[in-house]
Amino acid sequence: MSSAEVCSVMESSIRRFYPRAEVRSVPVADGGEGSVDAFLGALGGKKIALPVRGPFSEDVPSFYGILADGKTVVIEMAACSGLPLAEGRLNPLLTTTYGAGQLIKAAVQAGCSKIIMGLGGSATNDGGCGAAAALGVRFLDGAGNPFVPTGGTLAEIRHIDREGLDPALAKVEIVTMCDIDNPLYGKTGAAHVFGPQKGATPPIVEALDAGLRHLADVAASSLGIDAAMMPGAGAAGGMGYGMRVFLGSQLRMGIETVLDTVDFDALLRGTDAVFSGEGKIDSQSLRGKVISGIARRTKKAGVPLIAVVGDIGDGIDAAYDRGLTAVFSINRVAVPFSEAKKRAKNDLRLTMDEIMRLSQAAGKWGEG
Repeated sequence: MSSAEVCSVMESSIRRFYPRAEVRSVPVADGGEGSVDAFLGALGGKKIALPVRGPFSEDVPSFYGILADGKTVVIEMAACSGLPLAEGRLNPLLTTTYGAGQLIKAAVQAGCSKIIMGLGGSATNDGGCGAAAALGVRFLDGAGNPFVPTGGTLAEIRHIDREGLDPALAKVEIVTMCDIDNPLYGKTGAAHVFGPQKGATPPIVEALDAGLRHLADVAASSLGIDAAMMPGAGAAGGMGYGMRVFLGSQLRMGIETVLDTVDFDALLRGTDAVFSGEGKIDSQSLRGKVISGIARRTKKAGVPLIAVVGDIGDGIDAAYDRGLTAVFSINRVAVPFSEAKKRAKNDLRLTMDEIMRLSQAAGKWGEG
């Protein structure tokens, strides 16, 4: 479900039990899917549709958003390199971020002066090399031939040349939104932490990690930039690293950018409770994801935060100290994800109804 759909289901349930409640729905995203809609919903603007290369280099329909100011563009790399586009054939050895570079190029050609790039939900592990290649960066193999690296061919890079980078990019401010603070490689890096959800077996994880290490070594020698341990470098299969090293982008926690945009702190004044959620809440949720960003602010304001999620993983105890009041899973029966996703919307509604019944029994939130 999109963030907007989740908000709609939650609001409907709240109003069934508290008809006079004032409810404010704020669809948010942390850089992944839904980021364009979140910004357009907050600031106005329009979507621009165009075909680009998908995760396996096939043409796919994609989009970016131009905000109402006419100069700021929001891009989700998931719109062309996301996990849903690789469903049923996940293979981070083969997938590419080339399409994300095409979206950036289209935005620059449209005359934008600022690009907000959202990272998250990627099916890739190419260190952002595909996107950089689409914008003119050349990756050369041992024979001096240029090629577009994927996760499985990073180790073939021998030299990186940025001389062909689109000069129009120099006039554009690029801000990259990422939802995690992982480094490029190592046990907490892109391959080890996120590779398995992209289809990587343990041997493939090791190969991907070695490729990212090699990329960092070549970039350091070719470009004089060492950013592998930068927080967020490991986002989206190393795309955070690529955005910084190849395009000179700033990296910022995506949820903070969105919350500032909608003036979330002001919305908290007079609020009885905040509901939010994630597909799965686990230890990674404390490293810059939506729940983490919201919890910091609700705790400061003294407002309860209830998370309604798909799955609840281990190691979330620290979330309660950081501002989370309670967490509920919508999974009512033990079924595979392929079946659970078909009933997720109704299960969310039923779970919210149970929370509302509990709140009424406790005499909370102003109405009985």
